[in-house]
Amino acid sequence: MNDDARQVEIYQVDAFTDEPHTGNPAGVVPDAAGLSDDQLQSIAAEMAVSETAFLTESADADYRIRYFTPAQEVDLCGHATIGTLSYLYDIGVLEPGTTTLETNVGVLEMEIETDGSVWMSQDEPTIREVDVGYDRVAEALGVEQTALEGASADLPLAVTSTGLPFLAVPITYLSDVGGASPDLAKIESLTDEVDATGVYLFTFDTLESESTLHGRMFAPGAGVPEDPVTGTASGAVGAYLAEYEALDPFPEECAFEQGHFVDRSGTVRVRVGEDVQVGGDAVTILEGVISVPPAETDDILEA
Repeated sequence: MNDDARQVEIYQVDAFTDEPHTGNPAGVVPDAAGLSDDQLQSIAAEMAVSETAFLTESADADYRIRYFTPAQEVDLCGHATIGTLSYLYDIGVLEPGTTTLETNVGVLEMEIETDGSVWMSQDEPTIREVDVGYDRVAEALGVEQTALEGASADLPLAVTSTGLPFLAVPITYLSDVGGASPDLAKIESLTDEVDATGVYLFTFDTLESESTLHGRMFAPGAGVPEDPVTGTASGAVGAYLAEYEALDPFPEECAFEQGHFVDRSGTVRVRVGEDVQVGGDAVTILEGVISVPPAETDDILEA
């Protein structure tokens, strides 16, 4: 091991669940001060979960937070944010109330409730319809074109964003969602064309009666072939559902199922009002130290 390597505390937190080894795993580095972008990227690649969050000090908020997939930095990540604040609450650094985070999309307010659940305010929604053809979307996702067209009467294909853009794709039945056989190269080409981070495939046909929808999210262009349970996409799709009046009446709180088809089941709670919020629980399952070589070296990290 490199004697000059820095030892950095790192944690794995499973978000949008209260059961270990379910939900969406995120890496959390609570003190990333002094680490270069290359070092942050190397840590995320070594951690090999969909996103790792890195905290530093901020002049404009309580914390500065950045997110890296194994392949690149992304501007916002819901599950890694929920996981990070849940961890800080569990160790007593944060108390119930409001915390602010400086992200690449601006300063966001976070609310920690007395039961420890974390709520994340999203950016102002933007929604734009896209004309890419159901045949092409069906081919990319490995689903039947008729199943897409059957769900399209009032819900068009659209890129929706509350911080990160996702192509919202409604489909008829839960079996259509579970039976999807995505072609990752074609999905990446599709998302590049419509300027989206990923594709969120969903149905109102759910496993649990209290759930609003069941979704799957694919973002191979960001280094995430399938994200188990996605906060930012859920917020974006919640805004999309409200925009097109998909639910009548629109509930005060939605519950989005995800992850069941990759054995990482979880639920994202979504509120759409004056602003969009996503919320949930999280559980820390791994505590450790990662060895980070000096920025100028190409040494392999050791966990």
